[in-house]
Amino acid sequence: MYPMLTTAVKAARRAGSIINRAARDIDALSITRKRHNDFVTEVDKNAEQAIIDVLQRSYPDHAILAEESGAQGDSEYTWIIDPLDGTTNFIHGFPQYAVSIALRHKDQLTQAVVYDPAKNELFTASRGHGAYLNDRRIRVTKRAHLREALIGTGFPFRDFTGLDEYMAMFREVTTKSAGVRRAGSAALDLAYVAAGRLDGFWETGLSPWDMAGGALLILEAGGLIADLHGDSDYLDTGRVVAGNPKIFAQLLQTIAPQAKKG
Repeated sequence: MYPMLTTAVKAARRAGSIINRAARDIDALSITRKRHNDFVTEVDKNAEQAIIDVLQRSYPDHAILAEESGAQGDSEYTWIIDPLDGTTNFIHGFPQYAVSIALRHKDQLTQAVVYDPAKNELFTASRGHGAYLNDRRIRVTKRAHLREALIGTGFPFRDFTGLDEYMAMFREVTTKSAGVRRAGSAALDLAYVAAGRLDGFWETGLSPWDMAGGALLILEAGGLIADLHGDSDYLDTGRVVAGNPKIFAQLLQTIAPQAKKG
């Protein structure tokens, strides 16, 4: 395992320990509403700080882009961090949430960790060296037809201005696939595509920290990922579609006509 990935794994496990301790007594948590249907807990903040402490101890000159504390520093290397993707699930005791850490060097994602502390599942990837789940190599599925595919998604939950657009996509995918699942953690959904548990995924309204780790996992597992029009700027637009190569193409063809430009 590469030194930078080893450090990211250490940071993710440190955050996971904080999350698991807090999960034993969720009712004791202090919960704050950032905006409509967007919650933050002391666990998010403590887990994020633990991650940053570990990363900065090894790489003090690297920049940080984190969900709770924002952007810090200026460097060719940026750590993109979501300390608890799926906070709403977490505060309801629904065990579908994850720590996501990715490293971007200039414009390329180079390292990725998505860690599910509830199941102790560790998804990792280094650019050019494949994707792994608990040290086992993972690949996207070989399923060839959308009608046989299981697709993950995320419903709009903060900003509902694009709800009609999303529902048009949902209608098309639901009628043309084997099923659609909404589990509540985009980072884990993307990891599940990489691991072959889902054949594809799409969502709108995401942030870079929701996608960065999962994106590299998918690419290293042989999949494809883009924005809803097939472009590469999904980290900026927050609109993403992913899947094995054949399902990706069919999913994109199904979604793109419903997606607004710009």
